Amino acid sequence: MDATHRVRAMLSFVQAADHGSFAAAARSLGISAAAVGKNVAGLEGALGVRLMNRSTRSLQLTGEGQAFLERARDAIQALDLAIDTVAAQRAAPAGRVRISVSNAFGHRYVLPLLPGLVKRHPALVPELDFDDRQVDIVRGGYDIAIRGGRIADSSLVSRRICDLHTVLVASPAYLKAHGTPARPDELRQHRLIAVRYLNGTTSPWSLRKAPGAPVDDWLPEPPALVVSDPWAVVEAAAAGMGIAQSGAHHAWPYLQAGKLKVLLPRHHDSGRRAMVLQYPHRALVAPRVKATVDYLLEQLQRHPALCLTLAQLRGLSA
Repeated sequence: MDATHRVRAMLSFVQAADHGSFAAAARSLGISAAAVGKNVAGLEGALGVRLMNRSTRSLQLTGEGQAFLERARDAIQALDLAIDTVAAQRAAPAGRVRISVSNAFGHRYVLPLLPGLVKRHPALVPELDFDDRQVDIVRGGYDIAIRGGRIADSSLVSRRICDLHTVLVASPAYLKAHGTPARPDELRQHRLIAVRYLNGTTSPWSLRKAPGAPVDDWLPEPPALVVSDPWAVVEAAAAGMGIAQSGAHHAWPYLQAGKLKVLLPRHHDSGRRAMVLQYPHRALVAPRVKATVDYLLEQLQRHPALCLTLAQLRGLSA
């Protein structure tokens, strides 16, 4: 097996292992499932060992396959690094940049920036994947991921975009009809809008019984409405359907317009969350990735809705 066939075979093997099937690997590589199977079989023949046990429904790595998978990934990463090293010598960033971002943040804040990015770097080809799940950047083949929440330490480079504050909000019309709660225990008398994550759990609200007291997680139950999308939460609250907890950056246009008011700012804890841009550690970051990272950070870090302070938000309370 010559060098070219080895590279094709390793790519087929790694993609099949990561995706769990030849068909999914084929879609990722842009070749046929039969070609993936032939490549893997050729690799096994060259190595003299079975790397995968196949059935009609699944693939299972053998012990030798598991050991070889890590070596194959290292080899592919070394190849990527060699290509990126050559690309670094080019004057202008060029090529495809794969970005993973959540639906709400991606549509509202990232997608509008792409025309400016391409205007600055015309040879770039952004590829934006909207996905609310936490993706594996390396296995998914992404160059960049933008994610919010409590960000754990990882092997990725993390660049902070902003702090993410949450607020309790309701429309003036709802408050006029149902009254404005003055204490957390009064919330049970109101219509509450809950957010349900993709895993089925409900997003808790963080509340203090009194200013300065410990923070307790509190579930908005019984809910009058349950949604799974951050924008739907804001829109439902603005339509007068009840009280909701929302990311301040999502609620900001409605707060600015007076269509929502902040509730219980001294009792509600805004959380310790952040929005970050992440990309894999590499000895050399490809120019196409560096240019995209620099531009997105430059634009996002100065967006008014992403620079909100707690003092600003408290000034918009009912």
